[in-house]
Amino acid sequence: MATPVGWSPGGSGSVCLAFDQLRDVIESQEELIHQLRNVMVLQDENFVSKEEFQAVEKKLVEEKAAHAKTKVLLAKEEEKLQFALGEVEVLSKQLEKEKLAFEKALSSVKSRALQESSKKDQLITKCNEIESHIIKQEDILNGKENEIKELQQVISQQKEIFRNHVSDFRIQKQQENYMAQVLDQKHKKASGTRQTCSRQRPREK
Repeated sequence: MATPVGWSPGGSGSVCLAFDQLRDVIESQEELIHQLRNVMVLQDENFVSKEEFQAVEKKLVEEKAAHAKTKVLLAKEEEKLQFALGEVEVLSKQLEKEKLAFEKALSSVKSRALQESSKKDQLITKCNEIESHIIKQEDILNGKENEIKELQQVISQQKEIFRNHVSDFRIQKQQENYMAQVLDQKHKKASGTRQTCSRQRPREK
């Protein structure tokens, strides 16, 4: 909206002040005109001179002209005042509209912020739960690893014992085989000796 001629952006206060001052001037001028008319009436009654009458009449004409000029100025100031008041009203409505839009946007931002904060808290809680679950699983795995190590040690010990038993069993088996071979050889040798003796006895007869 364009700024009117003679209008300063200082607000409507200066316009109102000028308007009041012009109104006071008009009232004083109207009072002076009234007094001059009374003087003219008195002069007519008292048969004043022509020169005095003309002087008073001239002054009255000048005051009327000044009064008319003042009315024009007053009308212009009233127009400026109305224009300024209209601008103020438009700006006030625009400001109120912008204020409502800002409050709405702010409320929406706060709502989203609360939602995001709630989501963040939920995520943090979920992460803590997952972390706690992972720690528990790690503890369980560590326990299982320790059990596996213990079982591996037991198995190693059992293998060692088994190897010793197998080694002892092989030695014992070898000893038994050896003894069996020795006994078998003795048995064969004894059998050969008896056969020789039995063959030699008939020849002696």
